[in-house]
Amino acid sequence: MSDSPPPASPPPARPAGRAHLVGTLLADRYRFERLIATGGMAQVWEATDLVLDRRVAVKLLHAHLTDDTTFVERFRREAIAAARLAHPSIVSIFDTYSGDGTEAIVMELVDGRTLRQELDRRHHLPPAEAVRIGVAVADALDVAHQSRLVHRDIKPANILLCQDERVMVADFGIAKLDEGGDHTKEGTMLGTAKYLAPEQVEGGPVDARTDVYALGVVLYELLTL
Repeated sequence: MSDSPPPASPPPARPAGRAHLVGTLLADRYRFERLIATGGMAQVWEATDLVLDRRVAVKLLHAHLTDDTTFVERFRREAIAAARLAHPSIVSIFDTYSGDGTEAIVMELVDGRTLRQELDRRHHLPPAEAVRIGVAVADALDVAHQSRLVHRDIKPANILLCQDERVMVADFGIAKLDEGGDHTKEGTMLGTAKYLAPEQVEGGPVDARTDVYALGVVLYELLTL
């Protein structure tokens, strides 16, 4: 019998050096496999859930956002609210993590491509396909709005076209609870400029109509560009 010690477990993930997270663990459960994307707010990683033996996506907030306690508190509260949404066109949120200077959301990993990638390849879509996508997104938004959640960042990069032909809306983890008259904090406006409603640009209150405006811009882009 060998006296050599058993193999060491992967080290826990730390916020520093996020480009080198492959093989490390988050919450002693989620093993980072590969970086999927980097955005203005976060990185998205493919990871393995070692408890349930399934692939998941992990969104890690950038460090400069985790230093803003007001933003972090809202992020946690709204992620919990978004996790209650159940709809075939909404990416499911499984878990959240907060600790060691890290804020993360664990969510469903979708096999497919973004509508942005599809538009970059094809430039515009046939009307029937655009309508199918628009109806699916509108249906998902209706469910969210009934729960008083406003997405705030509807755009082609957050609309996923699955291998099984489903259309899904991602990034509800940064959605906003519609609390009536609540304004976006100055300097923390969320969303992508091209798709922002006028009230969003001006830092005014946002509600369901903000998402409807953004969806209208997306549909215009699908059919005309």
